[in-house]
Amino acid sequence: MSDKPKGNATSGARLFRTRCANCHTVAQFAPHRIGPNLHGVLGKQSGQAINYPFTNAMKDRHVTWNEQTLDNFIENPKKFIPGTKMAFAGFKNPQQRADVIAYLKEATQ
Repeated sequence: MSDKPKGNATSGARLFRTRCANCHTVAQFAPHRIGPNLHGVLGKQSGQAINYPFTNAMKDRHVTWNEQTLDNFIENPKKFIPGTKMAFAGFKNPQQRADVIAYLKEATQ
């Protein structure tokens, strides 16, 4: 049995709007903001969004984004990828991380 909480996409959408949407969008073909557009992020490798100026740290990490790597990253971005320019301190609460990931799974396909 997994000790990770089950994500709630509705709660994740609220968290995304209040904590992530200033910098990121999930809409297909939407322009990048301060951070890259996250549409289609699951299954992609870090630092690969077209026309987004990623740091070398993000490009060189070679992370494939899945539920586990997203969980690790959004818990503490600067710890998971030292040198990232992402200013967000992270979601320390495991339920909030699960909720945001559930939302991203639905919203970015």
